[in-house]
Amino acid sequence: MADSRNETSYREIITKAVCGKGRKFSEATHHIRPSEPPSSILGCWIINHTYSAKKRGDTVEVNGTYDINVWFSYINNTKTDVATQTVSYTDIVPLSMKDENVISEELDVVARAVQQPNTLEAVISENGHSVDVQVEREFIVECIGETKVAVAVNPQGLIEEYPLDVLSDEIRDEDFEQIDPHFLQEEMDK
Repeated sequence: MADSRNETSYREIITKAVCGKGRKFSEATHHIRPSEPPSSILGCWIINHTYSAKKRGDTVEVNGTYDINVWFSYINNTKTDVATQTVSYTDIVPLSMKDENVISEELDVVARAVQQPNTLEAVISENGHSVDVQVEREFIVECIGETKVAVAVNPQGLIEEYPLDVLSDEIRDEDFEQIDPHFLQEEMDK
């Protein structure tokens, strides 16, 4: 009969973990119609960005709105005004990483705008009555759900504390001698 103190046993732990990830960069062109035909564009900015996200199959759907403000001149550059328009969008973000070992179908979806909507270009359209605004945005999404992980259990109880004299914030010259200065280049070449 085997000694149970030397056998490694495992426990299953149910925990929440990231079980899906995705990223999407988008560009869109919006057509803003000012109250007067514009002579020139003096500025364009985007404010009041709001969004929400929901999982849809193997993708995450991000729905949002923002206000586009176009500062323009009219009547041969003698007067100025600001045209404001609220636009809505839907970005479908594919999940590039998916964990199939999720216990429940209930997932929390977290979306983060890594690139807030930003004006790339604002030009007077060919018809001369509207402004074409090119916008970029980028999202990272994560799906969080319950999953199981297996952990090894120490049959002898707690592990002795790590000796405090080994822990130190000081860096010695010998520590630098062990660093391979070509490590990053070797990793990039792989």
